[in-house]
Amino acid sequence: MNKLYIGNLNENVTPADLEKVFNDHKISFSGQFLVKSGYAFVDCPDEQWAMKAIETFSGKVELHGKQLEIEHSVPKKQRSRKIQIRNIPPQLRWEVLDGLLAQYGTVENCEQVNTDSETAVVNVTYANREQTRQAIMKLNGHQLENHALKVSYIPDEQSMQGPENGRRGGFGARGAPRQGSPVTAGAPVKQQPVDIPLRLLVPTQYVGAIIGKEGATIRNITKQTQSKIDVHRKENAGAAEKAISIHSTPEGCSAACKMILEIMQKEAKDTKTADEVPLKILAHNNFVGRLIGKEGRNLKKVEQDTETKITISSLQDLTLYNPERTITVKGSIENCCKAEQEIMKKVREAYENDVAAMSLQSHLIPGLNLAAVGLFPASSNAVPPPPSSVSGAAPYSSFVPPEQETPDSKVRMVIITGPPEAQFKAQGRIYGKLKEENFFGPKEEVKLETHIRVPASSAGRVIGKGGKTVNELQNLIAAEVVVPRDQTPDENEQVIVKIIGHFYASQMAQRKIRDILAQVKQQHQKGQSGQLQARRK
Repeated sequence: MNKLYIGNLNENVTPADLEKVFNDHKISFSGQFLVKSGYAFVDCPDEQWAMKAIETFSGKVELHGKQLEIEHSVPKKQRSRKIQIRNIPPQLRWEVLDGLLAQYGTVENCEQVNTDSETAVVNVTYANREQTRQAIMKLNGHQLENHALKVSYIPDEQSMQGPENGRRGGFGARGAPRQGSPVTAGAPVKQQPVDIPLRLLVPTQYVGAIIGKEGATIRNITKQTQSKIDVHRKENAGAAEKAISIHSTPEGCSAACKMILEIMQKEAKDTKTADEVPLKILAHNNFVGRLIGKEGRNLKKVEQDTETKITISSLQDLTLYNPERTITVKGSIENCCKAEQEIMKKVREAYENDVAAMSLQSHLIPGLNLAAVGLFPASSNAVPPPPSSVSGAAPYSSFVPPEQETPDSKVRMVIITGPPEAQFKAQGRIYGKLKEENFFGPKEEVKLETHIRVPASSAGRVIGKGGKTVNELQNLIAAEVVVPRDQTPDENEQVIVKIIGHFYASQMAQRKIRDILAQVKQQHQKGQSGQLQARRK
């Protein structure tokens, strides 16, 4: 519960304004303020600082003529049964509070929160969502002994697992939990800083110069900029341009970008292949609209401020497998780098706002550092591509070593079962570990084989008419997809689809196959429903 929502903001409020207010009141915060129209988000170092910020500012401090309203930022999927009630009169008898809370439903848990304020704070868990909603509606602003209660949601980590089975708790005379009262344990989890990779598109003829003899040039770039750079040179064989993913801080990404631009410019001059090499940035289509802005204002401002010419590829170039658009920047190297900083600032803001609204899934960004979705501890620098073997999305299970493997086997299989998000993380972690342990050379691109079990009756849909679907899949995502036509289904009437490729290509193939299977299932259910209605008639 370290993330805060700051509401009732004047539309002219800037991140600098909020930073000043927090600093003036000696409230610690981490990261940047994410300011949107009328509200903002910020992280605090821990739960205590978050509570202190809420107590210090909410309804008490003005900024640009408006009183700040601050509360915990809670993702919609965790707005379930838990609420926090603040500004409770310190002299209030707890039986009175218990009676008030009970008016809106069954209270499963009620625990006091230690704070520095004179008023009391409690976290309350109701039996279901509707009771919680009613409590928030009725209690927020409720006057109790000349104190207006302030009520807001807090994250309910168990909301996806169903209600707790614990008894209702209560308070003694001094507000301490009674014996047997279930008290939530565990420290708050600190959020990882956002790491959005800078994705560049470079002419294939310059890739060799960027890598350098035996990788010397790219090693020098990574060392100087403290970044990790992936050159996807083996993807899309024969393509005129190759993608480069740069993982680092915003400053590190920009520094690496400048060095790569300088290398390409020098190579173009030496080989007399081009007078000017434009900067091409890849960005997911979800973010491009906000980069352009209403009537193109944001983009025009970037062009004016950086003295560059910026164009963005057409929507018609997008496919399910290639959701990125190409942003082409023309100008001097210095100006192109300034434009890159402004463009990526907008992209990062869009991503962070989406994350804050819980509307973004990690698979939206090709090249994303999986540390950003909690795959690796903060100390790890591993950035994955490929996966290992996978079974279908069933309930989570542990590793199961296949019986046919022996200690002398050159290839081992890892079986992962679980929802798509969990499989995504597990596969990425396995690849990262292989890379960490130097099972592959520094210049060797890792491609692993993934197996997905699909119903035999749906295999034809994965292949498509005349192999159209599977061929399109292979051509667009640079992964090999094999659906054996003569495969004998197993005891569960399932066959194996093989995917061979790097992590992101494999993940996109897996998602497409899951989409196809979901469509088949939906059509099957509609068919059954139609038959049932026909019988009733």
